[in-house]
Amino acid sequence: MKKNIPNIITSINLFCGCCALACIFYARFYPAFLFLFVGAWADYLDGLVARSLKVKSELGKQLDSLADMVSFGVVPGAIVYMLLVRGMIKNFESFPQYLILAGLPAFLITVFAAVRLAKFNIDTRQSEDFIGLNTPACTIFTVGLMLMYHYDSYGLRAIVISPWLLYPTIVVLSYLLIAELPMFSFKFKNFKWAGNELRFIFLILALLFLVAFKEVALSLIIIMYVLFGVFGMMTAAKKI
Repeated sequence: MKKNIPNIITSINLFCGCCALACIFYARFYPAFLFLFVGAWADYLDGLVARSLKVKSELGKQLDSLADMVSFGVVPGAIVYMLLVRGMIKNFESFPQYLILAGLPAFLITVFAAVRLAKFNIDTRQSEDFIGLNTPACTIFTVGLMLMYHYDSYGLRAIVISPWLLYPTIVVLSYLLIAELPMFSFKFKNFKWAGNELRFIFLILALLFLVAFKEVALSLIIIMYVLFGVFGMMTAAKKI
């Protein structure tokens, strides 16, 4: 039973991802956010619990990737699809009665998320940190857009459903998922300042963003995360 505890937590992530999808397709964006919030915590805790109990397994690794594929691969594609649809069809409350072909490019995010997860599983360079944008971060960015639409934050609703924003967003996110861009992870070996400076600075800034901008902060935080990675890569290049 002990060795299956992390797998149960991983399954919670998968279940929440499926529930979030149902909510997204019926335009229930706030419940979708709640399911994803729980799923994201489950995704973080399963590895932590596995390491604590010393019960890491190949089954758990594969199950984790499959769960992530739904919660952080299919979900962001579905969010962008629904936002595109909202920008193209007015005055509907739930899933449209017909397929909107112009929205289908949103699922390129899902395709590149799958490639990213497959690469992660075989890339020994990513045991500590990431190379490329991780799939949870991609999902957080799209959830930020979804909540901006839901709450019409700062009057941005019309902008976040604009194809002029969303199509470039699809391209940028797809690229970042597989880019050779070093990015730090949030795996703390300890909570000392030394060795974790970048993580602590980022978390403090992220908290300030959340207090100041609320739901808008989610997308801004991921933009900041990418900029941290770019800055780190440029700094490393100058040292060479």
